[in-house]
Formats: sequence, structure tokens, C-alpha cells
Amino acid sequence: MRDTPFFRIDWVLANLDEIAQRLGEHVVMVVLSVVIGFVISFGLALVARRYPWTYSPLLGITGTIYAIPSLALFVLLIPITGLSLTTGIIALVLYTLLVLVRNIVTALETVPPDVIETATGMGYTPAQRFWRVELPIALPVIVAGLRIATVTTIGLVTVTTFIGLGGLGYLIVNSGTRRFFPTSIYVGVVLCIVLAVIADLALQWTQRRLTPWARTARG
Repeated sequence: MRDTPFFRIDWVLANLDEIAQRLGEHVVMVVLSVVIGFVISFGLALVARRYPWTYSPLLGITGTIYAIPSLALFVLLIPITGLSLTTGIIALVLYTLLVLVRNIVTALETVPPDVIETATGMGYTPAQRFWRVELPIALPVIVAGLRIATVTTIGLVTVTTFIGLGGLGYLIVNSGTRRFFPTSIYVGVVLCIVLAVIADLALQWTQRRLTPWARTARG
């Protein structure tokens, strides 16, 4: 039996359309999952901040979900939502909650009390104080959690190929492992790594643009 070549550039060039399609599917699932997860987590974090007694139960529930193996969670969801994109998105969103809720709550708690008192003394309403003072100060820590959640989700999306979805996992599992075609595996893995690096750098750049005072303070 002839050995399979380590890497075939001709296969890559001949399959650029499919590679682009799988990369696009991967990006869509990551963006949907992280955005939805962030919105839900932000709401839960505000509830935990308003009612501190809810924080421990929230961490317990989201931590338990996070500990469930991804394939097992898919199996639990399939009878409800079927083999669909919805199943993948729900599972991925659930995995973001622990990191995001914890980071958002922690970020808001790091706002110095004297800053809050000063804003109140200046006549800010609670809503104005939150959006104009507390949230900007907490933003670097919040974005740090968002970066972790995004990079983690990029890796988890590859597992959705086991329930019939696309993404880069299709290149790794369907085209690569099942057919024992190394080139497809390498392409899928490398693109996942590149996507994670680009997403992390983009979020880091966004954080710096939104918090110029943080750069000044460090300088």
C-alpha cells in the first residue's frame, strides 16, 4: 500500500472553495455562539450583582454545564432540537456562560468604591453611573473573559461535525480522520489556530481602542 503524502498542496489548491466554505461556517457558529452567550451572561451578571445571593447558584449551574463533555451535551440536546445548527449553537452558548458570567461580575466588582461614590455625588443616576463610569472601568476585564470564551469556542466548534454540522471540524474528522488523509487534518487544525489568534488579537485591539485611558495609565 502506497504511503499517504505528508502534505499535498495540490489538494489544497483544488479544494479552496470547500475550505473557504468550512471556514465561513466555523466563523458563523463562533460569532453567533459568543454574541448570544455574551448577551445572556451580561444579563445574568447584572442579576447576580443586583441580588448577590444568586451568584453562587449561577456559578454552580454554569460550572456543571461546562463540566459536561461536549458530545454528551449534544446527545442530551438532540431529542429536543434534533441534528441542527440550533443544537450546536445552544451547546456552544452554554459553554460560554461560566467564563463570561464570572468575568463580568468580577470586572464590575473591581470598580473602586470611591469612584462610585464620586459619581453618585456628581448627580449620576444608577443607570448613568453604570454605563458611563462602572462599565468603562470594568471593560478590560470583561474583554479578557470574552477573549477566553471566543478562543475556547473556536476549538469547540470543531466537535459539532459529529452532529452533522460543517466548520473546520469537517476537514479534520470527515475528510481527514475517516479517510486517513493528513493534508485535510493539517489544514483544519492550522486554520483553527490562525482563526483563534486573529480573534484574540482583534478583541485585544478593540479593547485598546475602547479604553485609551488604560494605555495612558500603563504608560
